[in-house]
Amino acid sequence: MGRHANENETVPEIFLLTGLSSQPHMRAVLFVVFFFLYFITVLGNGLIILLIVVDSHLQTPMYFFLGNLSLVDICYTSSTIPQMLVHSFTKRPTISNARCFIQMCVSLFLGVAECILLAVMAYDRYVAICSPLHYTLIMNRKKCGCLAAFSWALAFLLTIVPSFTMKIQLCGHNIIDHFMCEVQAVVKLACSDISANVGVMSGNSVFTLLVPFAFILLTYVRICLAVMRIRSEQSWRKALSTCGSHLTVVGIFYGTAMAMYLRPQNRSSEQDKFLAIIYVAVTPMLNPLIYSLRNKDVKQAFGRIMGRKMET
Repeated sequence: MGRHANENETVPEIFLLTGLSSQPHMRAVLFVVFFFLYFITVLGNGLIILLIVVDSHLQTPMYFFLGNLSLVDICYTSSTIPQMLVHSFTKRPTISNARCFIQMCVSLFLGVAECILLAVMAYDRYVAICSPLHYTLIMNRKKCGCLAAFSWALAFLLTIVPSFTMKIQLCGHNIIDHFMCEVQAVVKLACSDISANVGVMSGNSVFTLLVPFAFILLTYVRICLAVMRIRSEQSWRKALSTCGSHLTVVGIFYGTAMAMYLRPQNRSSEQDKFLAIIYVAVTPMLNPLIYSLRNKDVKQAFGRIMGRKMET
């Protein structure tokens, strides 16, 4: 984007975003709603990260990966929501070619990183429940760091690198029927043959969505078999509590992502926008609520920090 398509046609330097509504009153309502969602997302995920850093009881592999997930959620929503808030006061929201390309790359990168991290977290739960005596030995600090680094690096290779190799001619079309530079919305502007690009994107979608999701399902089948053999009621409840939180997050995130990227391309733009709102704004907000409301360790860590503040 941004280079000449041929001698007579150029790719636009500025794109117009249709947004979610053209009505001023509705845009004001949307501003309040998305400001609230963004505030809760940053506050909740930031608090999770803070608790993991300052409370020694939470410095375990499971919470290390949860901290990475919270960081992804903060960055993911921050790549889009602040722009939406600014555009709420603009009749004709615009975005430059360069910013549009960066937003596409960043959102894809963070989305894939979350997919891989959720699979890594499933593996962590599998080791904790199926090999409890060897858990600290298997999931040592070095291995956790390597798994986290692998998640970020693989997401980079699967998204940023292909983004620079894709060639799409837009031929002057500059109206994106979306509230952000979402890759499928931008691809709809193409005037050239994009079958090769669509094939690459479909292959990436299968690899980044179906493969991790299948791994998570297989992992939880093994976990369920192990849980059924647990005789201690307390251990059984703890296993279900931690796994339940993770499965809830997996269901929400993968459900909306698959509906977005694995469905036929002939769906309406309004459906695309609705799905994008779910995985860009709603899911990142729900993640810390799900983990904190269903997790005793997080509640106790928060109580300890509040107790220290009260004492001082």
